[in-house]
Amino acid sequence: MVNVSRRVVLAVFMIGTFAIGMTEYVVTGLLTQFAQDLDVQVATTGLLLSVYAISVTVFGPAVRLLTLRFSPKLLLLILTAVFIGSNVVAALAPNFETLLLSRLLSATMHAPFFGLTMSLAMAISPPHKKTSSIAAINGGLTIAIMLGVPFGSFIGATLDWRIVFWMIAALGVITLIGLFFVTPNYRPKEIPKVRNELSVFKNKNVLMVIFIIVFGFSGVFTAYTFMEPMLRDITGFGALGITISMFLFGVGAVSGNFLSGAVQPNMLTRRLIMTMAALGVILLLFTVMLGTPVFAYLASFLFGAGTFGTTPLLNAKIIFAAVEAPALAGTLAASVFNLANSIGATLGSVLLGSGLGYTGITLVAAGMILFGGLSMVIGSRFEDKSLFESPQQS
Repeated sequence: MVNVSRRVVLAVFMIGTFAIGMTEYVVTGLLTQFAQDLDVQVATTGLLLSVYAISVTVFGPAVRLLTLRFSPKLLLLILTAVFIGSNVVAALAPNFETLLLSRLLSATMHAPFFGLTMSLAMAISPPHKKTSSIAAINGGLTIAIMLGVPFGSFIGATLDWRIVFWMIAALGVITLIGLFFVTPNYRPKEIPKVRNELSVFKNKNVLMVIFIIVFGFSGVFTAYTFMEPMLRDITGFGALGITISMFLFGVGAVSGNFLSGAVQPNMLTRRLIMTMAALGVILLLFTVMLGTPVFAYLASFLFGAGTFGTTPLLNAKIIFAAVEAPALAGTLAASVFNLANSIGATLGSVLLGSGLGYTGITLVAAGMILFGGLSMVIGSRFEDKSLFESPQQS
């Protein structure tokens, strides 16, 4: 294979994560169309979100452990083929059950794809660019939230939701071709062993970050799940105002993601504490800011920046700390984030259903985020700091 630059490899990986991000999140703007076309209740279509998140959490690590002996390039090609097939099934779905099955298929490749691409990106990057390589992979997801999801929702609403899945499948084909030509034929020095990989669950540094994501960062999704109705009910926005707000959330997400990508490994803990503290304050003030349209736009941007300014830092901490599980680390990180997604969204629904208003929900979300930041402060006293030492940029 002809040698290609690191930037080209990362660009192809980003196209793949963009497509996956679009698949995961675009359905939030198409639930009404699904309900009308497939003759189900709107409440039922919410399963397309929860089933996806839970499936990523459950099947991601299992798929990766079952494929440890596969070469990274071959496995990426297989996972992308599954992604293409799942979106073709979605585009052709004659009923809701088939559409739900397509989501399940797509979810099985989500975490392993992210994990593999993050691992390969780090392997081809110099020490001082390893964190930024993780941010680049996550960047595809954030760009999907900023551009792909609003565009897909618009196409689905004005034309046909099936066209959206055909578009995503086409992105999958582009990714497949790109991966075939640019993915390095990288193999670890030793074939990973299941027992060694599973020992990561005894690693106190990894367990600490998982705890923070599940019990702290999940607060993001408690609030984000209801961002659209909050903008509608509190700010009084219509379709245009909501679209602009969601776009600004995406702009903030991209900005926060790539700014955090510049953080060196030895500064990860300090920056993570600062970012989670800032995100907690943003959520404390969120519904107050929504009371004025101008501040609502600012709140949307800051919410996105804080959320995705935190994500690459947490990803990096898991991957750097999981020295005994180089194959499973990235997949585990992606799976844990989807578990947090599911927990946060479920908690928000329960709180809303119990009569707690939007202000109450965001205060709970803020409390969870601040709890996560405090846990990081306490945990930093016990973590192995040698795992995050980084040579200076030359």
